[in-house]
Amino acid sequence: MDAIVLLKDDHKTVEKLFKAFEKAGDHAYAEKRKIVDQVIEELTVHAVIEERVFYPAAREAAPDTKDHVLESIEEHHVVVWMLSELADMDPKDERFDAKMTVLMENVRHHVEEEEKDWFPEVRKAMGRNRLVELGEQLQEAKETATRDPLKVPSADA
Repeated sequence: MDAIVLLKDDHKTVEKLFKAFEKAGDHAYAEKRKIVDQVIEELTVHAVIEERVFYPAAREAAPDTKDHVLESIEEHHVVVWMLSELADMDPKDERFDAKMTVLMENVRHHVEEEEKDWFPEVRKAMGRNRLVELGEQLQEAKETATRDPLKVPSADA
């Protein structure tokens, strides 16, 4: 599977979790906790593999995307920080739903920029063979990536 398809699949997985969270009732604390724990794992792994594998390769292939890469790294920083707070937060805390809502807004914005503005440029610059090779590297990186947002290494732009 090519790298962009893999990353878009990750985006779809997280969006499904967001929709499940939004549909959960106000007092569905156990269900929300379970969903948030899945979101934490998915987004943590996704951020790690993008920053360690995809962003450096994309930046090399499409140097004009440097600003997007740098902005994305900062967006990841905010997301990972919020994930680390959600990990320790009681779902009955009055701020739990609000924090999750802000996280979802940030992630949806990030995904929209990547998929509409940036991925087409990267696809054009890299070509199919390189994207397939990169997809394999991303899949391998997923297996060893941390699931703990507090252990996400800081990115090198």
